[in-house]
Formats: sequence, structure tokens, C-alpha cells
Amino acid sequence: MSYRNKTYVAFASENIYLYRLMDAWKKNDNIDFEFYNAHDLFVSRDSSKPETIKANLRERMKNAKQVVLIGSPEAKAKGSDGTSFLAHEIKVLMEFNLPVVVANHDGDRTVDRAFIPAPLLDDDYYTLSVSLQPAIIKYALDGYAAGFATSSNEGPHYYKADIYSQLGL
Repeated sequence: MSYRNKTYVAFASENIYLYRLMDAWKKNDNIDFEFYNAHDLFVSRDSSKPETIKANLRERMKNAKQVVLIGSPEAKAKGSDGTSFLAHEIKVLMEFNLPVVVANHDGDRTVDRAFIPAPLLDDDYYTLSVSLQPAIIKYALDGYAAGFATSSNEGPHYYKADIYSQLGL
């Protein structure tokens, strides 16, 4: 299911290697992980003005149906600072009411508030925290993201250990 929806991957610039890892999973025939990458749309040049980059980020997110946020201390800091590109992405995803899977960079399987930007926590935004592993991210995109719009849940959530066991993790 997740492969049909455009997925926006948000991350702090320091964590671009983790975004590239996710892209490598997608390209690996031996890993069952596929997503339609919203970053392939509205590409900005490095020399673009911040306003142009933010406009392009908004357009990418307008076309997305779900977000994977690579959770890290850097993502918390930048997503909370109100001025960075990641802070802009957090603001826009909340405006568009997009489901957010927080993929904890350290493999943590629970909610780690040190990785979630303050606006999401302050607003009690319904998020789902998982470990940064292809099987559980795919599972979350197929389940949580698909049911997000009709859910009355609030705040950060996580899957219990039995879900990871069912997935062989």
C-alpha cells in the first residue's frame, strides 16, 4: 500500500546519510521496502533562495500522503527552532494534517521525545514512533498512515513488541 502513496521523508541535514540509507533500501531487490518519494518532485538547486526552497518543499508536501520523519536530536532541535527548513516542513505537514511516522535513528522502538520536534509534541499531534528499519516503517505506512485521517488518537504512539516479533524483528 505505501508504495502507492507519495511519501515525504523529513530529516535534519546532519542525517542525510539516513535518508540515503532509506533510498538504498528502496533500490535493493532483497529488501521489501518501497515508497514513492515526494523528494523527486519540485527539485531546488543549492543556489535557490530560501523562499524558493520553502515554496518547493510546500509543493512536495502538497503532493504527499504521508511523512517519515527521521527522528534524532538534530531533528528535534531543527524542527523546533522555527527558522530552519525542517521547522518549515513540520509546520506544513501539520497544516496539511499528514500522518507522521517517526523513524528513530538509534533503533529505539518506543516514543523518544528527544527526537520529536516541539510543535508536534506541543500540539499533541498524532504520530507513530518506530525503529529505523524497513519492515516496521513499511508496516506503519501501510497501517497507521492509512487509518490516520479517521483516527481520534492524539499525541505520540508506538507499536508494542509483538508487532516487531510478527515482522521478524
